[in-house]
Amino acid sequence: MSDPTQAGRSSHSPDILVIGGASLDVLHLGERTVTAAGGAGLYTALAARSAGAKVCLLAPRSDPLPELLQPAAHQLTWIGPLVPPDQLPRLEIAHHGGGRATLVNASWGAVASLAPNALPSDLSGVSVAHVAALPTADHQLAFVQAARGRGVARLSAGTYARLISTERERVRAVFDAVDLFFMNENEASLLFGGVEAIRTRSGQIVFVTLGEHGAVVIQEGRITHVPGQPALDLDPTGAGDTFCGAVLAGLTRGDDVIAAARRGVALAAEMIGAIGPARLLAS
Repeated sequence: MSDPTQAGRSSHSPDILVIGGASLDVLHLGERTVTAAGGAGLYTALAARSAGAKVCLLAPRSDPLPELLQPAAHQLTWIGPLVPPDQLPRLEIAHHGGGRATLVNASWGAVASLAPNALPSDLSGVSVAHVAALPTADHQLAFVQAARGRGVARLSAGTYARLISTERERVRAVFDAVDLFFMNENEASLLFGGVEAIRTRSGQIVFVTLGEHGAVVIQEGRITHVPGQPALDLDPTGAGDTFCGAVLAGLTRGDDVIAAARRGVALAAEMIGAIGPARLLAS
């Protein structure tokens, strides 16, 4: 994708366009505190690339780029506005074990002003555009609608618990507007009252991650469980986004939905055995 504004017709078009953020995260892992590269957009893009897809990340990028984010920049096609380093998103997350985590602090930085006019003008050659976590549901919806208008084949989105707790109906609007939707079990409970209450329209697929228990796939009125895999749970940050990226890569390769979900579970289980996205970068 040498010229982002001509993405749709170029032979260099990505399989997947990820819209989101790349952040600098402070992680509290039990008695240990570390700083790592992060962000839902970055994890999703790196996972899709690791799973074999051609990926483009649309996210603010600083100049100069912090050392923690440089390995990702070497591996991804990264487009988006250039911003000062202090405008990169910054998250502070405390993990409590058993898949439980608390977002202690969040600064969205320049992601809050990332606008749909930053999208390539033609997305007709892109298989999937995924809208990762953004500050508001309306922000996500604006990107969904703009990407649809630019001719993308398939639209995908994710969410997070804090957003559902404040904008539940707007998150439902995002859910209704996309072809693929990703969330975890807690988010499914907040948004629908439980996994069993989720209803999809024809052609829509929903993925719900269950931590160590794997994931469920909801399609055409059927709920299919994909078992988890044994894992060293060192740092679960970004596990759901890693699952998402691997699933999207599998679908663009022609995998069936359940096979793609199995690949997602496997990559997420591998990724959480290292700090930050180190395993994704290594592969």
